[in-house]
Amino acid sequence: MAKQEFQFSYESYKSIDELKKDDASLLEEARKVTQQAYAPYSHFNVAAVAKLINGEKVVGTNQENASYPVGLCAERVLLSAISSVFPNTAIDTLAISYHNLNGDSSKPVSPCGMCRQALLEYEDRTKKPIRIILSGMSGEVVIIEKAAQLLPLSFGGENLK
Repeated sequence: MAKQEFQFSYESYKSIDELKKDDASLLEEARKVTQQAYAPYSHFNVAAVAKLINGEKVVGTNQENASYPVGLCAERVLLSAISSVFPNTAIDTLAISYHNLNGDSSKPVSPCGMCRQALLEYEDRTKKPIRIILSGMSGEVVIIEKAAQLLPLSFGGENLK
């Protein structure tokens, strides 16, 4: 038996004020876009804003449904919009933020497992890492260099060959 370990590095900032101008602008937009989320059940508004390699920006928000499995996370809404409007265009940087209307919104939020899989597939599809900025409405900001780091031992197209 051989014991293996997975680990990765990420950047951590105390607040948006420590970010580079472009990163701060993208995160600020994600924070504002949380207002567009449809989350009448959880009151947990999530927004994802992507800056594409062509310079365009695309937004997505979570869309809940009374039939809970039918709802969509902001990240997958965003990926669907990008795929429809800008087919096969890589994402340079993605900012994800949330506003918890029932409580605290000061810690970074991370994509759920399903969204991690979708982000990994999009990275594979476009052959470009997606740089991800994670934060709430205030407080700490985390930057991850590629979505693949969020899903160790992942399942992908190579497994189907």
